[in-house]
Amino acid sequence: MDRHRIAVLLAEQVLPLDFAIPMHVFAREAPEFYQVGTATVDGSPIGVAGGLSLVPDGDLRLLRGAGTVIVPGYAEAAVRPFDPRALDALRAAAAGGARMISVCSGTFALAQAGLLTGLTVTTHWSLCDELARQFPAVTVDQAALFVDNGAVLTSGGVTAGVDLCLHVLRKDLGPAVANHVARRIVAAPRRDGEQTQYVEAAPVPPGDDAIAAAQQWMLAVLDRPITVAQMAERANLSPRQFYRRFQERTSATPLAWLHTQRIARTKELLETTTMPVEEIAGRVGLGTPANLRTHFRRATSISPSRHRHLFS
Repeated sequence: MDRHRIAVLLAEQVLPLDFAIPMHVFAREAPEFYQVGTATVDGSPIGVAGGLSLVPDGDLRLLRGAGTVIVPGYAEAAVRPFDPRALDALRAAAAGGARMISVCSGTFALAQAGLLTGLTVTTHWSLCDELARQFPAVTVDQAALFVDNGAVLTSGGVTAGVDLCLHVLRKDLGPAVANHVARRIVAAPRRDGEQTQYVEAAPVPPGDDAIAAAQQWMLAVLDRPITVAQMAERANLSPRQFYRRFQERTSATPLAWLHTQRIARTKELLETTTMPVEEIAGRVGLGTPANLRTHFRRATSISPSRHRHLFS
């Protein structure tokens, strides 16, 4: 089959993780589905914030005909005008039907191109006020991890780009592929965009994947009763430490997160199999069909059978 073309537009002083996330998710983990190319204005190497340099695959011509254009964040985005030639290329790509995506401060480039007028968007929490001030026709959601407007998607700060990229995978290829990639990169498989990107409490230290590992274990044993003590044991933490760090990472309690994943898994099975509700209830750890129906309707406002009819 033809692979979906993605063009990643790199600005001078591109932020390294903002650039690496979409490259890793789409180019490395799903190369059979996506053809990913990197572009700068004239095809010349650009500097990476913090040092190093990147040699792109080509120039702005790579944006022509791309199905998706991604703009990673870049240093001083709130005060540095985006190259006018790149803005013209972004407008042309959007007019041609490309899906436009920004990671972190890359939202400023889409805003300067006039592609966000009338939309609700997000960016790194520290830049939201400035984005709203500069572009009053844009509604800025400071709390969101990402915002999906269909043809235009924006993510919050840095690692919120992971959540957005997994969301795009889920839309394009289904939950099974998205969950597989999440397991490969040891990430939480599904954090909805409405979850907050900024919590006042001290964050989980960078590189600490104990919570993510525990989440992946929970997903592997959804059919079983799972206690917080068992979760904490998997993360090699005391229950109190685990509970605190889990909330810092997800803005949800462990059991609330687990319940959300049970509902998400229910949706996946309804959408991708003909499995009866009785069997699904056991597979996702919700016990009886009646219990599944009650919790599913409470979470989605519709019945499992209605969801299957609408989304399968």
